[in-house]
Amino acid sequence: MIEATLFRLLEQQPDGERVLPWLQTQANTYAQGQTNAVFYRVFTAMPRFTGKAPVVLSDDIQAELETARPGFQIVNWTMDRLARVWWLLQYPTTDREAYVRGIGELFRSAEMNELVALYSALPLLAFPDEWRFQATEGIRNNIADVQTAIMLHNPYPAEHLDEAAWNQLVLKAFFTDKDVAEITGLHARNNPRLQATLRDYAAERRAAGRSLPNGLTELLA
Repeated sequence: MIEATLFRLLEQQPDGERVLPWLQTQANTYAQGQTNAVFYRVFTAMPRFTGKAPVVLSDDIQAELETARPGFQIVNWTMDRLARVWWLLQYPTTDREAYVRGIGELFRSAEMNELVALYSALPLLAFPDEWRFQATEGIRNNIADVQTAIMLHNPYPAEHLDEAAWNQLVLKAFFTDKDVAEITGLHARNNPRLQATLRDYAAERRAAGRSLPNGLTELLA
């Protein structure tokens, strides 16, 4: 179960001994009342208690993650991001409408680092078809860290976005100098419309005397 694997990863971190008791206390408090006010408060306050140290990922946990959720990767995460993603999995899923409304409110009110965690969690959230709009909003977002969270090392877009939204993601990744090799499903989701647009993009760059970005030639081939 992905939630248990993330918890073990938190436990393995240098600050795990300090952070886990606080997380467990918050989870117990939330389980007793399950009020959105408590859930949102903990989500927002997370960095003050977890810190922002880089997450150290062991090979065994990486293998567990791949088994529990194929395609899901943790790359360059921090403790607060990891803890927030784990915390999102504590939200009850018994009522679809309440779940979508509750998590959706976080997307609407989140600041940058909270958005990064939310977009990182998309592959793990319940009712995945409900988050397509949020995913397309993440692609349109102009904050680099938010773009990276939705574009790179994230299986959700390749699995759930329609062709137009997927093509927009790939194009914006090129426009914003992302490493497109880190887009999950890049070649599997290649399509004629995307290739036509990329050929025009390549022609414009050549006409301007500019080199082609890494990955463009391979995608066109």
